[in-house]
Order: sequence, then structure tokens, then C-alpha cells
Amino acid sequence: MTQTNIETAKKLGLNEAEFQKICDYLGRIPNFTELSIYSVMWSEHCSYKNSIIYLKKLPRKGSKLLVEAGEENAGLVDIGDGLACAFKIESHNHPSAIEPYQGAATGVGGIHRDIFTMGARPIAALNSLRFGNIELDHTKFLMKGVVKGIGNYGNAFGVPTVGGEVYFNNCYNQNILVNAMSVGIVNVGETVSACADGPGNPVFIVGSSTGKDGIHGATFASADLNENSAADLPAVQVGDPFQEKLLLEASLEAIRSGQIVGMQDMGAAGITCSTSEMSAKSKTGMRIQLEKVPTRQSNMQAWEILLSESQERMLIVAKKGGEDILLKIFSKWDLECVQIGEVTDTGRIEYFMNGKLEADVPADSLVLGGGAPIYQREFSRPSYFDEIEAFNPNSIHEPSDLIEVAKRLTASPNIASKKWIFEQYDKMVRIGTLTSVKQSDASVVRVPGTNKGLAMTVDCNSAYVFLDPYQGGMIAVSEAARNIICSGGVPVAITNCLNFGNPYNPEVYFQFVNALKGMGEACEAFGTPVTGGNVSFYNQSQFQDKTEPIYPTPTIGMLGVFDDLNDFMTIDFKNLGDHIVLLGHQNNHIGYSEYLSEIHKIKYAPVPYFNLNEEKKLHNTIHECIVKRIVKSAHDVSEGGIFISLLESSFASQLGFAVQIPAQFRKDVFLFGESQGRVIVTVSNEQLSQLESLCLQNGIDCLLLGNVAPSELIVNNSCFGTIAEFGQLYYESIQNSINE
Repeated sequence: MTQTNIETAKKLGLNEAEFQKICDYLGRIPNFTELSIYSVMWSEHCSYKNSIIYLKKLPRKGSKLLVEAGEENAGLVDIGDGLACAFKIESHNHPSAIEPYQGAATGVGGIHRDIFTMGARPIAALNSLRFGNIELDHTKFLMKGVVKGIGNYGNAFGVPTVGGEVYFNNCYNQNILVNAMSVGIVNVGETVSACADGPGNPVFIVGSSTGKDGIHGATFASADLNENSAADLPAVQVGDPFQEKLLLEASLEAIRSGQIVGMQDMGAAGITCSTSEMSAKSKTGMRIQLEKVPTRQSNMQAWEILLSESQERMLIVAKKGGEDILLKIFSKWDLECVQIGEVTDTGRIEYFMNGKLEADVPADSLVLGGGAPIYQREFSRPSYFDEIEAFNPNSIHEPSDLIEVAKRLTASPNIASKKWIFEQYDKMVRIGTLTSVKQSDASVVRVPGTNKGLAMTVDCNSAYVFLDPYQGGMIAVSEAARNIICSGGVPVAITNCLNFGNPYNPEVYFQFVNALKGMGEACEAFGTPVTGGNVSFYNQSQFQDKTEPIYPTPTIGMLGVFDDLNDFMTIDFKNLGDHIVLLGHQNNHIGYSEYLSEIHKIKYAPVPYFNLNEEKKLHNTIHECIVKRIVKSAHDVSEGGIFISLLESSFASQLGFAVQIPAQFRKDVFLFGESQGRVIVTVSNEQLSQLESLCLQNGIDCLLLGNVAPSELIVNNSCFGTIAEFGQLYYESIQNSINE
């Protein structure tokens, strides 16, 4: 071992101990290609070396799960009638921060491939986006690129983008977040595993040719952004949605042919990852001839071919003897399908180039659960907690003009309509999206050929997680479940995208550990096990002497099911005179909210009131109200509080409201506070007593607020304005900011 070898390893992101571990596995000093292989496979992005200890503590078992977390490319849930749903969420943060259009587009393409490599047809997409200050030109540039990338790729691929969330905060000024989720349908028993069973079986690469785009993309995703990150632009892949559409159809047809043993998308670390993970899973090996890999550029070196993350590629292990069938299928779809190797029984991956052995490594030594390193990092209480504890609620004085407050909040970036964004997405393709016409707290899609439905949502208020990682983690899961429940669905499982700063920062790791603890407890309470997802560390920006981590953002992608779509519930008021009722615990708690942030400029305050047991009881009650047809509408109270929830129901129906604030509550806190575990429902006069009896029986607070009214918005007999007046603020604010 020489200092030169160690320095080379460090440049590739490996530390000295890891270099020694590689030498021990190989029984010799690795060459540059082998070092490059370990550098990508042992990166955080591929190995989860700094997070796997805590990921394993999340609930991973459930009666409806067909595979456990980490077993396959995506989670798989039984939805009845012989059908299963495959779903997953992943990040493409750093590529999107450097090259927003291609970064976001290839994020969408990659997550869809994870779904159809299992044999499922994607039927819906969602996304969770975080941007910086919307007034900055850089933020506008990134927003335009990301939204265009998501829209152009998804629309061309032909899968509707049915939902999502968008938040703005200064902590994302440089390091934006782009999390993409895909949901697909497959018949139970017709899925394909990412395995490499059967020594002697041929190994094929299919889809696009391999180029130099995306080389060391996994390493790039496992490092901080800084002033020189733009120089890593070649690490950003280039996508082709039309090629991916062909790959989808060809892959599903190939699976139906019965000639597929195993298949895996080539995402992070490209050929390296798919060959090693598939081999390790089956305890086999592979002999790969790299010169047979179709390339877009001449004279590519072995390590470049191995590490390229060029898009729209798959690795397939086929049944020996069925090669011609496979070749005909991919030829029909005008796609390259080339045998590049075969499965062996050695347990090693041998990469040859024109007869020369370029790398020879044990497959198991590369992967999570095998030889990849596992670390427990130090963590400590964040110092900014002192400022939270110093918050004095008595210092928050009630404004004299609540109408002006309501208008400012309605137009604020985190509350205003994201119409400018979602109108660039096609949510009507395949005509299965119920929420393309009617608004609901979750996105709802019909399962083709049935009266079953899927409810899906992505949720995380990262400010809550920043202020209290444990409570914030629970709230993220709870809000997702509440949205599913209010749509009429039943939550069944989650996928997650865990976006955090540098794990070597003890305060960041404290956020990570405690957020996962809160998430896990909430998942246990709601019976929603974790099916998989990804961890995205190193989301922080280093500029000059300042390092700023993002807010901890554990995005929750939750799936719910409808056995009967007649239970579908929307947020819109239905009839003039219907009673407006608030369900859930009522209090004068002054916790963090958009109201405190926007109006009082408060950054540090305790999280809003939250009680997990009360939340669970509320969900059960709402579900019972919906299936028994007691309520006419349901909408949860979240950012902006009760007033914004009422306002959104008014926008959806063009009917107004007349409500009264009980005397025991502060008016500003009652209208704009964000205490959790509350839902606003409407009910006819004939069924009001039934609702009240059910709430009394279940121990749920039930407060009559007022009634559905014509177009005016009335609070305590004062007219705050009209639907049209507030609609202009709500629907035009984001677009006006972008165009300034």
C-alpha cells in the first residue's frame, strides 16, 4: 500500500479505513477501476452506510406487504382481487440544483423504471419540491427548469402527474429538493425480481447506448454542494422519455414472454450497481464483456462504461435458450438488446474489456447488507433549540386587522395555489384520475377495470421537523394519513425520501435519528409499514466560510386504498346552509405556523399542538363518517389554519362561509394556528345530530363553526371579502412572483 493509492482513494470519496477494507476483501491493492467501483457502491447514495442502522428500526412488516423494505426495486402492496401496487419515492436533488431541467427529468424517468422493472405499469406520478426564496432570480431559474423537466418527461412518457407539494424557504436557496414518486399496478404473482439466478444464464443490456453522462453520479449525490459543483455538470444524466416509453412496453412484453429471470434498472452507479446487486442477491456472480456494451462515444474506458449513469437502460438476466425470443421482442420496439455476459457460480463480478480482466471483485463485498461499511455517527442536541425554548407566546400580540392578515397569508408562497406549476403537468392522460376534476386531500386514481381506487399523497412540513425532529417526524406521517383518510381511502403503507444535511454534523445526525424515531412510532400507530425509499444526505451548501444545511425533510409518500370508489370524498362545500363543523382538539396553543412566520417573522417556536392518540381516534371517526355517508365534505386543517382550510373548500365549490369564533379562543390563533389533528367537515341539518353522537361516542371534540353561505367569506359577522377577491390573491401570487 502506498500513499499514492490512499490519495487516489480519498479523491474518489473513500477514507483510509475503507481503502484497507477493500484491500482485505481483494487480498491485494485494488486497481483504479476497482477503486472506482467501490467508491460508487460504498457511497452513501448506494450503501446507506450512515443511515442503515436507523432505517432497520422502522416498521417493515404488514399484512398487505408482498415484499419487505429493501427486497426489491420498489415496495409492493396487495390491494385485493389479485392485484398489487408497486410504489416508491426517490430524490434527484444535487443534479437538479446544478442542471434543473435534466436533473428533474431524469429523476422522473428513474423512479418510473424502478416500478416497471418489477413488472408493474406506472399509472400515476407525484413530486415533492423545495425551493429557496421565490423573489431570487436563481430560485426562479431553478423552478422553471425543474417544473419544465418534470412536465416534459412525464407528459411525453404518458403517466399523469396527479399530485405533490411545494414549499419555499431560504435554507433551500442553493440546495433545492426534487423528490419523485411513481405508483404502478401489477397482477399478484407476475412481478420480476432483481436477481441473477442460474449460472450459465445470459446477461443482457437493453435500451439506450451508454455515454459519459452521469459518471460518478452516485458520488456526486454523496457530497456537499459548493462553489465548484458546477464543474461536476457531466455527472448529470440526460433523459429521453420517448425511449423510456418504448422500454416500458418492451419490458412488460418481455416479462409476459416468460423468458426473464431477473431485471433491474440501471440507476445510480449504472452497470456496476445492477450487476453487483443482482449477483449478491442470488449469491451468484457474473462475467461481463464491457466491449460488447453499446456506447455513444468512441474509446470509452472500462471504468467509464461501468460507472456511467446514462438513462433508459436495464440489465436483464434471461433464461438460457430463450435469447432469440427476447431479441425479437426488443427489436420489435426498436431497442438495442445485447448480451454482454453470463451468470457464474463464483460469487464474483469479473469485468473484461477486449479480453483483458479490468476488475475482479466479490459481489457481496460491494452491497448493502454485505460488505459495505456501516457507521454510527455522533449526534448532539442542536444549539438552536435554545432559541425555541426561549420563545414567549405572550410576546405575540394579536393584530387589529385580521382581514389584512388573511389576505397576506392567502398570497404567501407556502399557502398560495401552485397552479402555475401543476398546470404544466398532464394529470388527465389515461383518464383515471378522479382528482383531475374534483379536489380531495389526497390524489385518487381508479384502478383500471375495477371500482377500486388508490389514494396517494406526499407530505412533510420541514419547518416542524427542524423545530422538533421527533414530533415533526410523527406529524409528517400523520398528515399524510389524515389526507388519505379525508379522501375516503384507508392508509396501507408508506415510502419515504429522507433529505438531510451532512451526517458528519452531530446536529444534523440528531435531526435524522429523532425524525426517524417519530416516523416509526406514527407508522406503527396507523398500521402503515415502510416499504422502502431512499436517503439523501449532504443537502447543504458551502459558500465561502458558511455552511447551511437544509431543514430536515423526511418526505412521506403514502398509499391508501379504496375497495369502493363510492367512498371518494372531496373538499368542496356542497349545499347552501350545510353546517360547517370542526372535528378534533381545540386549544389556544401558539406554536409555529405560517402565520407566525409570515406576519410576526418568527423562525423559532415550538411545533404546533400534536397528540398521536387523538390523531388516530380522529382518523377512525372521519373514516366512519365517510363510509356511513354522514358528511358531505372533508378537508384537513394544515398550513394557514382554519381560515385557509375554509377558503380552499370555498374555492373548490364557489360557495362561501359564515362562521363564528368561540369567545374562549384568541381570534388570530383560532383562525390561523396550525394545531394538528383537526378536520373541517360539512353536514346536512338532518345528519348533524348523528355526527355529534358519533363524535361523543368516539371521544372527539366537535365544534359547530357556522354554515355554508353564498360567495362572501364571513367571520364573526364581518365580511372578510368575496371568493373572487381572495381567489385572485390565491391563484395569481406564485405566477406573479415568477414573472417579476
